[in-house]
Amino acid sequence: MLEVKNLMVFFENALALNDFSMRVDEGEIVGVIGSNSAGKTTLMNTLSGLIIDMRIKERRRGGERITVYGKILFKGEDITETKPSDRVKKGIVLSRERHPVFPESSVVENLKIAGYLRKGFEVREVMDFVFTLFPALSHLKTRKAGFLSGGEQQMLAIGMTLVVKPELLLLDEPLLGLSPMMQKTLVDAISNLKARSGITVLLSEQFARPVLPMIHRGYVIENGMLSLSGTGAELMDNPEVKAAYFGI
Repeated sequence: MLEVKNLMVFFENALALNDFSMRVDEGEIVGVIGSNSAGKTTLMNTLSGLIIDMRIKERRRGGERITVYGKILFKGEDITETKPSDRVKKGIVLSRERHPVFPESSVVENLKIAGYLRKGFEVREVMDFVFTLFPALSHLKTRKAGFLSGGEQQMLAIGMTLVVKPELLLLDEPLLGLSPMMQKTLVDAISNLKARSGITVLLSEQFARPVLPMIHRGYVIENGMLSLSGTGAELMDNPEVKAAYFGI
């Protein structure tokens, strides 16, 4: 479904991604594991196309030069220079880190805002699915998003991406800042999402321990470069991964 070939991203002379290649097959849950500043968010912004908007804004204000090399293929089509809005239409949807929601709007209003391009009955159907996937949100429909906990906001942020009906869902650090209990809740929901909807998922995360058991394959990224790859089970048993991410 998705293939990344020799991707390189420069911010001026700083190399954020260095010759990074990966693939995501249809129906998989694939993880990109790495520490802070490893290049995970740059990868997600590049795959979603946000890097194109960032590049345009920086050029207009005379800021740092952003340069992208390599290829991104989605279903065999080269989308390296495709605008983010057009990628969404093709089915690639990103849930950004740190729970981006509209704080002054209610949970239901946030979901409706996310589905503004969809027909009313489609939005209602997906909203019902979101409340089934995240039962905690079903009791908070009228609460303003700004008054939700971090975990509840993350549930809502993922729900907003589901309303768009993605084929490939990109999750950038979905467990960031959450308690271990809430991390487990999110991991279970992502696993259920794949089982019940068939959506392909690519997630980036620094918390490897809760993520590795549920992914089909994973890539470990360090300083913008691919360090290791393998199945979730293989990475769980890898001594280097254990030492770097489990403290073993």
